[in-house]
Amino acid sequence: SQERRREFEANLEKVGLELETEDKSDSKDQKTYFLKIHAPWDVLATYADVLKIKVPFKESDIPHSHDVPLEWLSQPFRLPEHIMRPQSDYFTYHFDKTKTDFFLINDKDTFFPPSTRNRIVFYILARCPYYKEGRRDKDKTGIKRLLSNGTYTAAFPVHDRARDAECESERYNLYKHWAKFLCFYKEQPLNLIRKYYGEKIGIYFAWLGFYTEMLFFAAVMGLICFTYGVLSYDDNISSKEICDANIGGNIVMCPLCDEKCPFWRLNTTCLSSWQSHLFDNEGTVFFAIFMGIWVTLFLEFWKRRQARLEYEWDLVDFEEEQQQLQIRPDLPSNMTKTCQQLCMCVCSPQISLIVACIIGVIAYRLAVYAAFASIIKDPMRKIQLVGRFITPQLATSVTASCINFVIIMILNFFYERVAIWITDLEIPKTHLEYENRLTMKMFLFQFVNYYSSCFYVAFFKGKFVGYPGNYSYMFGSSTRLRNEECDPGGCLIELTTQLVIVMAGKQLWGNIQEALLPLMRNWWSSRKGRHHPENHYSRWEQDHVLQNFSQLGLFYEYLEMVIQFGFITLFVASFPLAPLLALFNNILEIRVDAWKFTTQFRRPVASKARNIGAWQEILNAVAILSVVTNAFIMAFTSDMIPRMVYLYAYSEKASMKDYVNNSLIFEYEYIHYSLDDALLPLVLYRYRDYRYPSGHQNAYARTMQFWHILAAKMAFIIIMEHVVFVVKFFVAWMIPDIPSDVKARIKRERYLIQEYLHNYEVERLKLQLSASFITEPQSEMSLTSDKHEVLSECL
Repeated sequence: SQERRREFEANLEKVGLELETEDKSDSKDQKTYFLKIHAPWDVLATYADVLKIKVPFKESDIPHSHDVPLEWLSQPFRLPEHIMRPQSDYFTYHFDKTKTDFFLINDKDTFFPPSTRNRIVFYILARCPYYKEGRRDKDKTGIKRLLSNGTYTAAFPVHDRARDAECESERYNLYKHWAKFLCFYKEQPLNLIRKYYGEKIGIYFAWLGFYTEMLFFAAVMGLICFTYGVLSYDDNISSKEICDANIGGNIVMCPLCDEKCPFWRLNTTCLSSWQSHLFDNEGTVFFAIFMGIWVTLFLEFWKRRQARLEYEWDLVDFEEEQQQLQIRPDLPSNMTKTCQQLCMCVCSPQISLIVACIIGVIAYRLAVYAAFASIIKDPMRKIQLVGRFITPQLATSVTASCINFVIIMILNFFYERVAIWITDLEIPKTHLEYENRLTMKMFLFQFVNYYSSCFYVAFFKGKFVGYPGNYSYMFGSSTRLRNEECDPGGCLIELTTQLVIVMAGKQLWGNIQEALLPLMRNWWSSRKGRHHPENHYSRWEQDHVLQNFSQLGLFYEYLEMVIQFGFITLFVASFPLAPLLALFNNILEIRVDAWKFTTQFRRPVASKARNIGAWQEILNAVAILSVVTNAFIMAFTSDMIPRMVYLYAYSEKASMKDYVNNSLIFEYEYIHYSLDDALLPLVLYRYRDYRYPSGHQNAYARTMQFWHILAAKMAFIIIMEHVVFVVKFFVAWMIPDIPSDVKARIKRERYLIQEYLHNYEVERLKLQLSASFITEPQSEMSLTSDKHEVLSECL
């Protein structure tokens, strides 16, 4: 390690960096050496030219548009101008070391901002070798390898001074105006975030803030839909019939399992039928259509917001080709196809493991469902009070959802490492390619892991039950585990339960992790110095005990929000309050993330990004899929279509009265008394389906009403999908991706830049010609010829 450090530091000095070592005797633990790296002007200028970093050359004379509708209403949410715009606007151009007089260099020490300086230094560190001169060993290059083999323990840019009002700094301003939770209603200082942390982190917080703003409208509409369900509570005739002791109390239902389950009365599902109405009503259809349009507006308006940020943050000309400058210096030299072929065979077992866990949870549901159903009391006797509030379906759904959530958390732990391992085996050449591949794999794993249980409840549960005498079994008739039945009020309330537990549990666990874990880890790291509060440690020592923000740290932040986006779009028809939960979570998420970045994490290395990368395509795919899933949920999971068919085609007085009786089929059976095995009178029992009864010539065949309902469901899916997709495409066509004023400003700025460059080259040429004429007089013909040649070359 000493040899590697000696060679590495010697090569850094050859590049031009200045090194300063703090002896371990000066550190608080008296064990740690700190090597401080300073980048002088020549090094910064050289690599700014290599990295094509844009720097100011003239103050911009293009005014900012402040035409905000009803601006006075937004005043309470705004921050001071010096925080929102911490620096003036300039025309910028790629730095050229040979044209330093073209740029506005007032002070070389502050010309490059700290984010640019640490980006340049990290670029050098990542590519500097640690072998002796004359040797060539590609595997001995870069700070990342030295960190992984223990040569150094950490490498990080230093934060500004501590959050102290007496020494105001960018970090203090971020802490005061951004990281405090009491600022939750304020706008984010995106320009200051970008200046301090770089464009990549700035884009993330811009996207998160915009997503949260758009969630407000979805949350309001979902709350209105839920309120409509509450207000129409008393008009729910079907629930009244189920709860009525003379109607639902006299309807005996078919046993829920084959052996130990007794008959049960319909009014035991009274509460769940009322709960279903809160989320399964006419307003839900409107809300599902609204969300299909909302997600389009969100994605289109984000493109416009992103285009404006690209212009304001000098990312318009930041092409993806520049990402090639970020070729991974720690890339293995022995790239083989064998590794890449191996990766293709790894995903299948991981997906199979998820499927196996899903099947295990389903088996649990079936077994517990039968166990809960078997404890229902004899319908001829009085049912216990608890049976009126906790049905077998509800009890099974709640416990299975909790178990499923625990399994999801455990699988996430393994799949995160598997996805990284697979991506490492593929050996992507650039950081951008590495992140995009990892993004797709992680989202694929998370998609199956988080949403599979919801897909099961929405589209499979209760659809393959069978009928008395011919029930369907999940693992064969020998297991005697009948497929689950939906509650008489439908499966939507169970989907709602599943969604609430998984979504709310994930958000709660995520916030606990994000807030408490860094705090506890930092406390543990700094515990040795807590007995000496009088000691004032240096900034680099204070930063050293903070948590490291890895290169993939932002990846996990995006992943968390995109998974949430899937919950509020794919299954929102079953739970209109999902956007409201997401809104509350994101308001907290922004401030928790801000607090982590400013107080709990080391300062990350600044990096550029002009957009949110592969996440944009994932969001587009989820948006399209959400239209399909919500249409199928409303058609096949909700009870809305059967109710509408009954109301308009089978009801005598255009009323929902007697709908419950219409949806249940009569069956009869002689039952045996449990003590002396004596036959009791004939018992009529019911089960929910649209079939002919056993005494009919077409016994157990589908009735015409079933086919009418199926046709109505298919028609609803086709109509809803076409309406939403037509509106989506029309909205996307109507809203340009780049605002017209931004296009005009980009064109004007490019013209002005070319004009200033032309004038600069002409003036520079004049000076060169004058100097040449003074030092080396030439003939008039020769001078004229050279002048024409140089002018032609310049133009």
